[in-house]
Amino acid sequence: MTTLLLNGRVYSPAAPDATAMAVRDGLVVWLGSDDAARSEFPHADTVDLDGAFVAPAFVDSHVHVTATGLALTGLDLRAARSREHCLRLVADHAATHPDGIVWGHGWDETGWPESEPPTTADLDAVLGRRPAYLSRVDVHSAIASTGLRGTVGDLAAAAGFDPQRPLTADAHHAVRAAARDLLTTTQRRAAQHAALDAAAALGIVAVHECAGPDIGGLDDWQALRALDHGVDIVGYWGQAVRSVEEARDLVERTGASGLAGDLFVDGALGSRTAWLHEPYADAPHTCGNTYLDAEAVTAHLLACTEAGITAGFHVIGDAAVATVTDALQAVAERFGGPAVARCGHRLEHLEMVEPDQAERLGGWGVIASMQPNFDHLWGGTTGMYAQRLGVDRAGKLNPFALLASQGVPLAFGSDSPVTGLDPWQSVRAASEHRTPGSAVSARAAFAAATRGAWRAAGVRDGVTGTLVPGAPASYAIWDAGDLEVSAPATEAVQRWSTDPRSRVPALPRLTPDRSPRCLRTVHRGVVLYG
Repeated sequence: MTTLLLNGRVYSPAAPDATAMAVRDGLVVWLGSDDAARSEFPHADTVDLDGAFVAPAFVDSHVHVTATGLALTGLDLRAARSREHCLRLVADHAATHPDGIVWGHGWDETGWPESEPPTTADLDAVLGRRPAYLSRVDVHSAIASTGLRGTVGDLAAAAGFDPQRPLTADAHHAVRAAARDLLTTTQRRAAQHAALDAAAALGIVAVHECAGPDIGGLDDWQALRALDHGVDIVGYWGQAVRSVEEARDLVERTGASGLAGDLFVDGALGSRTAWLHEPYADAPHTCGNTYLDAEAVTAHLLACTEAGITAGFHVIGDAAVATVTDALQAVAERFGGPAVARCGHRLEHLEMVEPDQAERLGGWGVIASMQPNFDHLWGGTTGMYAQRLGVDRAGKLNPFALLASQGVPLAFGSDSPVTGLDPWQSVRAASEHRTPGSAVSARAAFAAATRGAWRAAGVRDGVTGTLVPGAPASYAIWDAGDLEVSAPATEAVQRWSTDPRSRVPALPRLTPDRSPRCLRTVHRGVVLYG
């Protein structure tokens, strides 16, 4: 049996002074010093890391693989600075890609001078009768050309329809399904490979795909399951059930790990479709959308808990969070808290949560699958959250420290393509929260993006997602360049530990525009990248 010996700095709190790691048969078998390694493994294949460091590989707890790949290979509108600039990007893309649907993603009008997205007429003026689907950055609304709208029968009768403004709710789901139908099998496969290749190049060895009938559809999910790629895909299917038999049948038919993920209770704040107790500050006529009421949420949780299946929901607004928390209370009273905890139920996003709700969620072991970059992009006193909710309500969003203090297990991800896949930026955003008192240490954030995300996927062996003897050899090798920190007494390193005496190995400084560069990604001993 060949032993691979890595000589370099190893991030393992269990062995804070380790400068060498031995791997055999896909497992970590030893940690220690370089000198001891040479004596212990004299015939090992040795890799000198030359100043680079080894850390557990990342897991992204919430992605949409095909949509991510379409953004990577197609039209990315996140750089649009105005409505006019957005339309110019669309026109340029259409000119260089003359065939098929124009599929774009990422526009965000909240930072534009006019604060208004393009209309259907604007898009038609650029594209004529060509079908186009352009999703907002939160993917809860989209601009659709007449050429696409016309392929959907009776669209005007659907909830969320507007003849000129972006479509939301059922109307959005309908045009997205129509847009998906215009993609070829080759386009879909290329997009999926592009997304997973990008993940591997960023030190990610597993992703949680949040699939569902209103997201990518069953065909997309089954194609993704059949894909031959080294990155693990843990899939959740967002469809409500009302009985144990229905829950078990749906899991068997889909092959999903649970009936969770983006099972929408509400929408998103940016599209003003998150379900609120009080109206939006910038749209006082609405409290957002309700897609599942209390009775449907409770029925789903009861069925899944009795069946021993992971359940979960997309919840953002405070009314949505309250509905789900109260439903979990009813389920715990019926089956007991331990039965709820055994299922590993999870809540995606969980942006507007109160202290008493966090306490109850922690007691039931409900997992918070969250996206720290939401706060980086839209938090603060002048960001999108403040525009939509006002400064006071916005300051309570994404309370990582509150949830952690109440024992709520955290799992971090990107919701890609909503935010970028780079996991280091998720770690940085969680440890540099825009609201004082809401951040967690970077050490805790790193754990949420590694072993916490494995735990959210049901892997609870205590070692996966770490580098200790007996753990799967799933790791990434990083070049931090001038971001590197070597002196453990520096302020930057202290941010990686709740206590300077814990001797946690140094990790790189992180900035909004700089992350360590991945040199190699390995999953269970198999090289995925580099």
